[in-house]
Amino acid sequence: MNLPFFFNEHIVDHAELLLDEDNSRHIVSVLRMEAGEEMHLTNGKGVLATAVIAEPHKKKCRVTITGIERFPPAARRTAIGISLLKNPVRFEWFLEKAAELGIAEIFPLLCARTEKQHFRQQRMQNVLVSALLQSRQTWMPVLYEPMTLEKSWTHFEAYQQRFIAHCETDPNKRDLMQELLAGAALPLVLIGPEGDFSPAEITSAIERRYKPVSLGTTRLRTETAGITAAVLLQLGGVAKKSSKS
Repeated sequence: MNLPFFFNEHIVDHAELLLDEDNSRHIVSVLRMEAGEEMHLTNGKGVLATAVIAEPHKKKCRVTITGIERFPPAARRTAIGISLLKNPVRFEWFLEKAAELGIAEIFPLLCARTEKQHFRQQRMQNVLVSALLQSRQTWMPVLYEPMTLEKSWTHFEAYQQRFIAHCETDPNKRDLMQELLAGAALPLVLIGPEGDFSPAEITSAIERRYKPVSLGTTRLRTETAGITAAVLLQLGGVAKKSSKS
């Protein structure tokens, strides 16, 4: 049976931790755990700790770390750059699903047609924490501060495969999955805002050797396109690994 799974940034081997009020309340009042019972803790950076409840207080539960495992990050890191959305709930939905799917890095973008530029970093971080715990992973996606597309070009140079998904007619556009199967590691996909990337942004990306790609035959909302890209990025990695074995 899986142990209850919680997030804590300050895990130290064989140390005692005082958990925050939200986690303490859930452990003591909801799960009704008692002294001596075990749980798992992760810091979202590859650490999985086993902890035992020392003092089950509903506001400041005290636990003792009894063991730690460390997991390396995935060899194939996947990233998505996606425009902020007018409706923040839709952006949160994308974040949740991208985290559950194991996307390593998420870059909120400010594009020419981005309508909403306000970004609540802590709220978005909390969405990622919840998704991390739901999917029982030890690595949480890195969520960057929003950046303009123009400023992002230099930042994205490290990625070996760079794609821009857009809705314009383009004879050079290929299916994203086909490109992922043919390419190398470190893939990045850019997803535009409601109304798509502007023609100038698409041209600028292609001039920088971003490959134009399609996510299917239907026109998708931004958040749906982001999740579709996340699924294809992960499937592409699995398919490539299978073909080599």
